[in-house]
Amino acid sequence: MLEASGPAATSWRIALPHTTAAVPMARALIRTALTDIEAAADSDTAELLTAELVANAVEHTSGESPIVLVVELLATGCQVEVHDGDPVLPGRLICPAADAEAADPWQEHGRGLLLIRALSSDCGHRPTEAGKAVWFTLPARG
Repeated sequence: MLEASGPAATSWRIALPHTTAAVPMARALIRTALTDIEAAADSDTAELLTAELVANAVEHTSGESPIVLVVELLATGCQVEVHDGDPVLPGRLICPAADAEAADPWQEHGRGLLLIRALSSDCGHRPTEAGKAVWFTLPARG
C-alpha cells in the first residue's frame, strides 16, 4: 500500500513484504522519490542506506507483519524511516560517527549501521506503538 501525503506528495509511506524482496522495492521507491526533486539528497547514498535499513529489518526481526518504509522529502534533504514490529532497538546507531569502531573487512555482515552512521547527516531510532522505527537523514545536494 503506497500513500502519498500533501498536495505536492512530499512524503510517502509504503508497506513492504517481510522478505528479501523488500530491499529492491525500497531502493526503487527512494530512487523514484528523489528523481524529480531539484536539490534532493544524493540518490545513490539514499538507496544504499535505505537498502541497509530494510535488509536489517528483514534479517533481524521475525513475523509476518510488513515492514513500513517512510520517505519524507524536506527542503533541507530527505529523511527515511523503516518501521518494523520488533521493539528491540538496534545497537550502536549513534550519530555522528565520532566513536565508530572499525568494521572487520573479512566479515560479510556488520557494516550496515556503520555505513548509516558514516554517510548520513543524522540517524537514530525510536520506539513506536507497533515496534520501532530506525531512521536517517541526508542533506540536499549543493
